[in-house]
Amino acid sequence: PKTDIVFLKVHKSASSTVMNILFRFGEMHNLTFAFPIGGGNQLFYPRHFLARFVEGFSPSSPQRFNILCHHMRFLQPEVHKVVSSSAFYFSILRNPVKLMESSFAYYKGASAFSRVHSLEEFLRQPYHYYNPTDGDRHYARNLMTFDFGFNPDGEVSAERVKLMLKAIEASFDLLLISEYFDESMVLLKEMLCWDLDSVVSFPLNIRDSSTKSPLSDTVVEKIKDWNRLDWEIYTHFNRTFWERIDRDIGRERMEREVKALRERQGELARTCLQGLGSVAPKHIKDSSLKPLQHGSARILGYNLKQGLDKETERMCRRLVTPELQYSSALYKKQF
Repeated sequence: PKTDIVFLKVHKSASSTVMNILFRFGEMHNLTFAFPIGGGNQLFYPRHFLARFVEGFSPSSPQRFNILCHHMRFLQPEVHKVVSSSAFYFSILRNPVKLMESSFAYYKGASAFSRVHSLEEFLRQPYHYYNPTDGDRHYARNLMTFDFGFNPDGEVSAERVKLMLKAIEASFDLLLISEYFDESMVLLKEMLCWDLDSVVSFPLNIRDSSTKSPLSDTVVEKIKDWNRLDWEIYTHFNRTFWERIDRDIGRERMEREVKALRERQGELARTCLQGLGSVAPKHIKDSSLKPLQHGSARILGYNLKQGLDKETERMCRRLVTPELQYSSALYKKQF
């Protein structure tokens, strides 16, 4: 199994669920994490990543960390300083239309969104609200482009897009697609030589559907247009994702693997969870399992079954512990 891993945690793209998978694997195998200094949950985002943001990094005796997975704005030469040169790099992408709708609910307090009532209103005259010099502008435009380290306000020429895609391809071994999460996990498991249980998960940091709003066709087109760089990244890597599945796994085997993954997930849900699914924040009984609530989104969580034996309880708890709580527990353990 591969143990040196860089995960670029792109905002609002099922990346908290992926992070839980990495946390569990790292904890089980006693791996070291590249934590933000002081144990925060972001590597001084939205600044470009620097090696010195990592707790325990020192240029004079560069310690290599196994897993780098906290929010950062990607800058490969600096990442190289903290992980082994053979590390496996991957990230996960999401359809920019859904991403924008999610950002709008989650980052409602961002400068560009705070004065509008709806996404429609914002998109009618975005430059009325959006200022390219605002420090939090990236939440409102080409968020994936920004997380990968590029300029979200860059011009969209064919040449520029080509260079950006080439740069991403040169840095990353694998790009997953959150709309095909189970297929993504099968592909990840193959590439990392992990077993099935290592990539089983319950969806974390997800919104209650009551806070999601349906979008008209006009709005969808406007979002694609406004986030053209993200759209180019997404459509390109969505295509290469399926090409890779066809080349390395094949559709039939993929179907079997996805079925096995879902069955295992169902089995774990029956073992671990009260009521088998996620619940609204006010119904979460154990406060240590309550996810952070943000913006106008209602973030769901889980209740564990009572009376589980110690070992099972530990395994189940790992699966449903929200990112911030899990991160700080691992930080305490490591330092």
